[in-house]
Amino acid sequence: MTKTTKTIVIDCLSALQGGGQTYLMDLFRFLPHEFRNSLRVIAIIPVNADTLMANEQIEYIHPIFASRNIVCRYIWVKFMLPALLRQKGTDVLYCPGGFVSVFSADWKTAVAFRNMLPFDDVERRRYSYGYTRARLNLLRFIQSRSFRTADLVVFISQFGRSIIDITVGPTTGRSIVIPHGISEQFNKSMNRPAGLALPDNYVAYVSILNVYKAQVEVVRAWALMKQKRQGPEKLLLVGPENRIYADKVRAVINELGMQDEVIILGNVAHDTLPAIYQGAVANIFASSCENCPNILLEALASGKPVLCSDYQPMPEFAGNAALYFDPYKPDELAKLLCLILDDQNLQMEMGEKARAQSVKFQWKRSADETWKALIKLAGGSRSE
Repeated sequence: MTKTTKTIVIDCLSALQGGGQTYLMDLFRFLPHEFRNSLRVIAIIPVNADTLMANEQIEYIHPIFASRNIVCRYIWVKFMLPALLRQKGTDVLYCPGGFVSVFSADWKTAVAFRNMLPFDDVERRRYSYGYTRARLNLLRFIQSRSFRTADLVVFISQFGRSIIDITVGPTTGRSIVIPHGISEQFNKSMNRPAGLALPDNYVAYVSILNVYKAQVEVVRAWALMKQKRQGPEKLLLVGPENRIYADKVRAVINELGMQDEVIILGNVAHDTLPAIYQGAVANIFASSCENCPNILLEALASGKPVLCSDYQPMPEFAGNAALYFDPYKPDELAKLLCLILDDQNLQMEMGEKARAQSVKFQWKRSADETWKALIKLAGGSRSE
């Protein structure tokens, strides 16, 4: 290995929740070939995370001890990772999980800001005092230090950068905004998935059932819409569940007599989602706390109308390709549902706008910009 070869180590141990795995898979898959002879990439991944092994150019390390639980991971990162990084001659340590594993004068550090929830005071307060709120407060403290101190912060939205500028204050390093992309499968036409009992006509809302996703308000909006018009459409809620909040959603469904109108499909395989989006009359995205909303981007790619939360950063990504509503005012969504379900010309117009908007967000472009930023960091001085 020549002296001009740069070594970038990516700590993937804390970035495998939710969209973190998709982000890493596409980042690895699109490692530019032109850097094959001048760049060494090492990814530290948990045992059994074989789906991340998407590129033979990358060297994968599976620390068994760190993969056992969060306590073991903390011990391994604190006492074993620094030695490993020095042994590998690390130029840049990149931490896409939101906080830098370990700082040192021996390497530069880069961190991604992906989880907005710890920095949203209003959304945090939707959780009662207990484990979840305490965890979010701790994440805010740890991540703030990383954003202030890292040599490079990778933001995934302009809105995210503005929030960190306000809540964290001055940072010592550079920053760059690189939105996520849409996986290629969402741009392909899909048949109705076998084995899923989907209604013939439905409006879909794909997202985890959780307090800031506003499924309770969406159900209330559906009930208001049904008071104004009757039609064959069903409301389809798709995604994993926060148990406490999911119980509230079911209670509201029962309270409003919507048992035959609202279907909670539960979690489904990721590769079935394109067909669910494409099979819908329209897709809803009612979240009030996002950084770069992957689900919104996927819904846009379906070519179907999107009814979208007007909270930022959703308008930053959907532009004029969605119809907007306040997620905590069910009457606003009810009016949009009545409008879109009874106007096929509007359905076609908004579907075409959605598809055109989605073209702006491609993983290859996102990955290329990320690698270029990391390589520049590896080759430049700290003052750049």
